[in-house]
Amino acid sequence: MDCRVSWLGNGGMAFSAETGSGHQLKMDGPPDAGGQNSAPRPMELILAGTGGCSAFDVVLILQRAKQAVSACDVRLVAERAEVEPKVFTKINMHFTVKGKDLERSKVERAVKLSHEKYCSATTMLAKTAEITYSIDIVSE
Repeated sequence: MDCRVSWLGNGGMAFSAETGSGHQLKMDGPPDAGGQNSAPRPMELILAGTGGCSAFDVVLILQRAKQAVSACDVRLVAERAEVEPKVFTKINMHFTVKGKDLERSKVERAVKLSHEKYCSATTMLAKTAEITYSIDIVSE
C-alpha cells in the first residue's frame, strides 16, 4: 500500500493525496493554522477511515450470514489528548443497521468481529484510545 501527499503551496496549508489505488483527495487545516477550511483535516480522515473500515466488515459479515442488510451507518465521536501529540483517547462508534428481519445476535456478532478481529484501523487506534460501540437495528 502506498500514498503520495503533496503540499499545494500558495501560502496555505492544503495538501492533495493520491492513493495507491489511484484515488485523489484533498486535506486542509483550520484558518488559525494557516488553512482555509476547504477540505477535511487529516485527523478527520483517520476517523472517517476507521468508520469505513469497520462498516465494511459489518456489511460483509452480515451478507455472508445471509442477513438482508440494506443500510449501515456509523457515527463516530472522538476525544483527543489536550497536549501534543493530540492522539485520539476515546472513540465511540454508534452503528445503525437497517434491514429486513435482521437477527440482533448476528448484527452484534458482526460488530464484535470487526472490532476484535478484522478492522485494522480500530486495532491501531485502540493502542491510544478506548474504543466503545453501540448498535441500533432498524427493521424495514
